[in-house]
Amino acid sequence: MRLSRFHLTTVKEVPADAEIASHRLMLRTGMIRKLAAGIYTWSPLGLRVLSKVESVVRDEMNRAGAIEVLMPSIQPKELWEETGRWEKFGGQLLKIKDRKDASYCYGPTHEEVITDYARNELKSYKQLPVNFYQIQTKFRDEIRPRFGVMRAREFLMKDAYSFHLTADCLATEYRNMYDTYGRIFTRLGLTFRAVQADTGAIGGNASHEFQVLADSGEDAIAFSTGSDYAANVEMAEALAPTMERPAPAQAIERVATPTQKTIDEVSAFLGVKPEQCVKTILVRGTDGLVALCVRGDHEVNEVKAAKLAELPGEAALADEAAILAATGTRPGFIGPAGLPDSIPVIVDRSAAVLADFVCGGNQDGTHYRGANWERDARITRVADLRKVVDGDLSPDGLGTLKIARGIEVGHVFQLGSRYAEAMGATVLDDAGKAQVMQMGCYGIGVSRIVAAAIEQNHDDNGIVWPEPMAPWRVAICPIGAAQNAQVREEAERLYQELGERGIEVLLDDRGLRPGPMFADMELIGIPHRVVVSERGLAAGTFEYRRRGETENQALDREELLRRLA
Repeated sequence: MRLSRFHLTTVKEVPADAEIASHRLMLRTGMIRKLAAGIYTWSPLGLRVLSKVESVVRDEMNRAGAIEVLMPSIQPKELWEETGRWEKFGGQLLKIKDRKDASYCYGPTHEEVITDYARNELKSYKQLPVNFYQIQTKFRDEIRPRFGVMRAREFLMKDAYSFHLTADCLATEYRNMYDTYGRIFTRLGLTFRAVQADTGAIGGNASHEFQVLADSGEDAIAFSTGSDYAANVEMAEALAPTMERPAPAQAIERVATPTQKTIDEVSAFLGVKPEQCVKTILVRGTDGLVALCVRGDHEVNEVKAAKLAELPGEAALADEAAILAATGTRPGFIGPAGLPDSIPVIVDRSAAVLADFVCGGNQDGTHYRGANWERDARITRVADLRKVVDGDLSPDGLGTLKIARGIEVGHVFQLGSRYAEAMGATVLDDAGKAQVMQMGCYGIGVSRIVAAAIEQNHDDNGIVWPEPMAPWRVAICPIGAAQNAQVREEAERLYQELGERGIEVLLDDRGLRPGPMFADMELIGIPHRVVVSERGLAAGTFEYRRRGETENQALDREELLRRLA
């Protein structure tokens, strides 16, 4: 590609709301331009990168035996009502009406549509297993779209759905997709982890997220120093301490803490460590309020808590009025000692081994010091309630946990029969009996991968693309071509030769000075830069630099071609 014939518009300044590197650099390079909140136009440069990702995804999905389809992006309300998700999906579901006042949504995902397709197309077990996939635009009405295409409302996604007669067959395809995703992200040159994850709004029996490791990642993931164990922090088990709870050594004492409500404030005021405090959270339970108790230096894990039998499938904080009515105390001074018997007290494993701890006094402006379980505070039961932290023992018993940040770019689910059963998707088995199909679901955020790759691969000068994702592999930068016919002819000759060898090459024939020309090439992240100059030609060499390196190399033509090949 001759850059004089390509639309490239780079800028130095970006909006103040561009908070992370990928958003800033995608705007500076002109890869995207904002149309509305969370909605972007992809420029020719951005589309080249997006197409590279899409090509690798499609290639590996085809290799894995999946079959490509294309489903409508507009979906009728009736399908979503069959699965109960028309209301349950919440505000992210963009609902629209046609001229006949019929209700539709702009698809955020396609479980309902593919299940409808399958129940009409698949009749016999002989047609199974089958895996359908598509690469298509989705829309989720994010309450706060941010970070450019990282959390956009409109985005490009690869979603796949498999159908099976048995759970064992589903498990086999799940592993196939798990391995396929590993190949996709490896081919794209990304550093990633596959982690155990919660099934969330999609539902199902098991799931793994694929996380690109980056300091700016929204997700926290835990991985073992001694094995390949990795999980989303919300899913990682916090093992019970091996120590037994000490015998009480102090008498319980109520102390005044008139304005101290938080753990940090209370521990500083009373001169105790946060880990010697108990934090009590009151949440809405199935039959009234439920108390969740964790150590002061730990956080309640909402995903784990939501699965407690005493809770209605979510861990929602009780409002102040309900807390005041049930306990006579305002939030900030609630503790397990002296709570009404009607409130179950579920205690985290680490908190359950504390003795002589500090907790809320269940009286405004007070806390207890020297409180002890069973003597002063009852325990309904002990459970794993907290988020794991750096240094915890790995749940598999091998090594300790490290916490890293990650960007979710892929997610695989074993859905089981949830959608097929709700929508009556059955096939006849070998005995002629109707069987509800088992389903798997496998998603990749194609446009999000582009942003994640930038978050993982950039420096002060711009993007440092992994080669498989770069818009071009090589940039030829002639210096003084307008004044020197030999420079111009040699640049053209090299451009033609690299193109004939199948190397994606960009010729910067805009006639810019070296500084601005090199700055643009570094900004847009071209992996290899070749400078053609009068001085270099006189020495029989080209000036070569790989993106991310700081020194130039003088290479003759043979060595240059070998390096680029």
